Amino acid sequence: MTSKQRAYLRGLANTMEPIVHVGKDGVNENMIKQVSDALEAREIIKGTVLQNSPMNAREAITALCEKTNAEPVQCIGSRFVMYRARKKDPKIVLP
Repeated sequence: MTSKQRAYLRGLANTMEPIVHVGKDGVNENMIKQVSDALEAREIIKGTVLQNSPMNAREAITALCEKTNAEPVQCIGSRFVMYRARKKDPKIVLP
């Protein structure tokens, strides 16, 4: 992914609310399934890592992207953004 594509996706995610919350259980199989389903529906999602989580945002996005074959877009503080193109009929067209 190029820096121009990453900047475009960051702009799209700027107004989004986080839909994934990594809590005290960290990244488990249930969360991976939810994230994969959300990526298939939305293509780009924003998440946050709660204070009681055993991992930080960088560790969480790395683990989630590895398990869901997604691309990390941004990780600032406790928030992160992930992207994965839909298999059929992708909505987001990268520049």
